[in-house]
Amino acid sequence: MAERSDRADPLVVQMMEALADAAAEIDARGAVTVPAGRFELTARAFAGVAGFLQKQILPEAVAHGNTTGETQIRWAVDTSMAVVNRLLSDAALGKGDRPAEVRMPPPPAG
Repeated sequence: MAERSDRADPLVVQMMEALADAAAEIDARGAVTVPAGRFELTARAFAGVAGFLQKQILPEAVAHGNTTGETQIRWAVDTSMAVVNRLLSDAALGKGDRPAEVRMPPPPAG
């Protein structure tokens, strides 16, 4: 998603970079470290991923009876929203002045 998005808007560029960085970290170590000062931006990017998956991809998996795909997509939506919640909570609590590490739960089998 990060590689295919419109790069005309500087905010979109920053969000896509945050997602690309997060994806690389998650692949490498199962966690993402969000830099201080980028909590809201990164949360917004993860919320966009969750919304896209929920509105565009999940209905297709359900319509085709792909239960494995549905389970994986729901996990990705839930995990993305957990990241959003963690980052926005930390920002609201004044913890946005230092990096936050967010560990991902293990993906569903299948």
